[in-house]
Amino acid sequence: MAWGVGANDVANAMGTSVGSKALTIKQAIIVAAIFEFAGAFLAGGQVTSTIRKGMLDANLLSGQPELLIYGMLASLLAAGIWLLVASRAGWPVSTTHSIVGAIVGFAAVGVGIDAVQWGKVGKIAMSWVISPAIAGIIGFWLYISVQRLILNTSEPLKNAKIYVPFYIFLVGFVIALVTMFKGLKHVGLELSTTQNYIIAAVIGFIAMLIGIFAIRRLHFDPEADKDFHFTNVEKIFGVLMMFTACAMAFAHGSNDVANAVGPLAAVVSIVESGGAVAQKSAMPVWILLLGGTGIIIGLITYGHKVIATVGTGITQLTPSRGFAATLAAAVTVVVASGTGLPISTTHTLVGGVLGVGLARGMDALNMNVVRTIFLSWIVTLPAGAILSILFFFTLKGMFS
Repeated sequence: MAWGVGANDVANAMGTSVGSKALTIKQAIIVAAIFEFAGAFLAGGQVTSTIRKGMLDANLLSGQPELLIYGMLASLLAAGIWLLVASRAGWPVSTTHSIVGAIVGFAAVGVGIDAVQWGKVGKIAMSWVISPAIAGIIGFWLYISVQRLILNTSEPLKNAKIYVPFYIFLVGFVIALVTMFKGLKHVGLELSTTQNYIIAAVIGFIAMLIGIFAIRRLHFDPEADKDFHFTNVEKIFGVLMMFTACAMAFAHGSNDVANAVGPLAAVVSIVESGGAVAQKSAMPVWILLLGGTGIIIGLITYGHKVIATVGTGITQLTPSRGFAATLAAAVTVVVASGTGLPISTTHTLVGGVLGVGLARGMDALNMNVVRTIFLSWIVTLPAGAILSILFFFTLKGMFS
């Protein structure tokens, strides 16, 4: 399962950096591996929701702990296999939806329809449409603003020195919020929402001051042609995009990777407690290490396929376009965290890239790739469910 997470979800976070040529694939894999592993191990949390986001009623399973063990193992196998199939094909699918489909499948058929909290499942299904739509709208207008304020002007470099500091503030502000809301929520920092926003604003302001100082120190030949100025402006956006991508990788590692290995934590908890079924359980360090190692292996082996789809398959990216797409995804994560909306990081990132492509017109999008991605999203939940049901009854038949 962790292998599949690394090959698919992690690759998404770095797709824009590679597609815009801000990083090579090798560099992106190294950077993603460092930040994902750090997020999973340092901020992955000591307690995890063993029954994914409260989707199952633990009370219905208290008398049959072995069913939960079979179900969680079946879910890991099903979601992991589907993620590897999708990654090999280069489809950016959702880890969240893969494991959700798998758990719903075994619970509905193996335990009973009432065992599934269908309201929770409905909210997650809504995120299929909502998260890419929000990210797409934000990415569209972000890139439009970059075009109108900087790129499509007679003096792009001069205007970059004026407006880029405001984008730097936005990057610092959003990165801080993503890290606090998603990346550090497990480490015991008891901060209110207001405190989080104040700290993020201060970090954004400091980043803006540093940016102003750094940009003023840049000296370019005013007699140079416009292409030379464009290249230097794009380099600035490339740096901003990489900072945002690293923050997304850390937040993803701390949040989604811990959730992905949650079913294993559930099995270990049941075995160690002698059969007690709990809604939450301790997350042993060795499981976080196992998850972190698995994502790195997945990223190295299959990650390049999904990176290619997100980075070059949907639309042609430059650093400024990649910046708009990545920041749009990060803003969507912040909005979702504040409102409690369950979202998929994968869908959000793809939505951001689509929005940036649309800002350049429909012709800028590769509709064949877009159709394939949407189809893979639709298939993910039922694929996870069907595989999980097969594995559940196989395990039950072998060990009951």
